[in-house]
Amino acid sequence: MLKVGLTGNIGCGKSTVARMFMELGAYTFDADAIIRAFYQEKGEVYRKVVEAFGEGILDKEGNIDRKKLADLVFLDINKLRLLESITHKALYERLEEEFRRLPQDAIAIVEASLLVEKGTYKNYDRLIVVYAPYEVCKERAIKSGFSSEDFERRWKNQMPPEEKLKYADFVIDNSGSLESTQKQVKKVYRELLNLVH
Repeated sequence: MLKVGLTGNIGCGKSTVARMFMELGAYTFDADAIIRAFYQEKGEVYRKVVEAFGEGILDKEGNIDRKKLADLVFLDINKLRLLESITHKALYERLEEEFRRLPQDAIAIVEASLLVEKGTYKNYDRLIVVYAPYEVCKERAIKSGFSSEDFERRWKNQMPPEEKLKYADFVIDNSGSLESTQKQVKKVYRELLNLVH
């Protein structure tokens, strides 16, 4: 099995690229979606997060309000580190469970924002970086519902995309048309298939 990390800055279009790989036959996992599921399951991760940050982060139904939580942690690097220490350990355990279920010749792609920043890209056989310049990322993020302030806070928390490219085994430039991105994805997928067969 080939484990591939897929990363890039907020607004670069990681999810779009991950979907293209899935359509070609890769097994894709979205780190954010797994963490959201932990919150919804209201198990150990939920309990630890509420314990760490207080009931002020809950909505009327007792669910974690991700906006309230983000407002807290993106203003305080120590709080952000605490949240990551709770969620990331559980995330890696869940991913390992998922990997064990996959066929031997599978290509498993994990979409996550901070693989380079956290050094966890080293857990993968290959790293794909999705690239788009700042202006393009900002425009896309705002279109998808982020405020300008939210975007800036998250952007500051991430390594500049140009810097991230140095860590990449493969770069997908997602600043042009979808057709152009699709072409690049197909080319990278063919190369990944060669590595696994």
